[in-house]
Amino acid sequence: MHRGMKQQHLDFPVDVMLTPQFYTLKKETLPVKYQYQAKKIAPSLFDGLLETPEKYEYMVYREGDVWVFIAYDLEEITAFLEEKGIASEEVGKIFFVQQALAQFHGPVLLGEEEALVALNGTVVIVPQGALGDEARPIPFTEAFAPAKGVNLAGTHNSYLTRKQAISLAAVFTLFALLFFSEGMRYGNESESSHAEMQQLIEEHPSLQSQYTRDSISEKYRTIDALERKKREQIKALSGLIFKGVKASHFYMDDKKISIVYDCANANVAKRLLDLAKKVGMQSAKAVPVNRVEIEEKL
Repeated sequence: MHRGMKQQHLDFPVDVMLTPQFYTLKKETLPVKYQYQAKKIAPSLFDGLLETPEKYEYMVYREGDVWVFIAYDLEEITAFLEEKGIASEEVGKIFFVQQALAQFHGPVLLGEEEALVALNGTVVIVPQGALGDEARPIPFTEAFAPAKGVNLAGTHNSYLTRKQAISLAAVFTLFALLFFSEGMRYGNESESSHAEMQQLIEEHPSLQSQYTRDSISEKYRTIDALERKKREQIKALSGLIFKGVKASHFYMDDKKISIVYDCANANVAKRLLDLAKKVGMQSAKAVPVNRVEIEEKL
């Protein structure tokens, strides 16, 4: 992301790396050990450098023995992205080129006039005319993406594209219908069972005994436990849907529940598989074409 970037037309979510045009950088050697301690003093380090300090947020991390402080304005970043055709819900993480310092073995070209280079441990923008004939530009690839970034909207993976939101709405509507159907069926069964028990008690007074009533009650507790387990499984399966995941098949009866998830790519499929294992879905398995299948017994 740089001031001279062209208009964008996206149909998929992206991560964004900011050039120094969109943040202010300071490096300090401080007698603090932990990141949270360094972050507390970050605003004071930028006194007099920021026009409206109250609008800025800060990223803090280490480069060897030096603390790196980056001040950025999310409102400015969001406004610029929207001006270039990138809606905030289409952005996953935001990174800063300074985080990718180790990747700058040569200049990275920005448009036709500028370039990013590493000078004295800091990534800066210079005119391409200043590079010299011996400079060999390098491509900007996914290798530049650091391990940690900033959530544009302040919550992890909380904003989806319109298409993804529609897909999720359809899935949750399906789950709601299943809940409603199961609830109606269970309610009707409960009323019918209650009427049958009352009739039996009237015809056989011995059924009035506490022991007999407890036995009948235990039978219906078993039914309730099964229905409760169904609801818990459906809740757990719906919790596995996140950005890049869509449920394409769902089946449930009294013995098992199965679902197939379509994933945007292999990385999303692996993440879904790991998450499913963590929540106890041991039957989860990956299948070709970036899919994950789960079939659990009830």
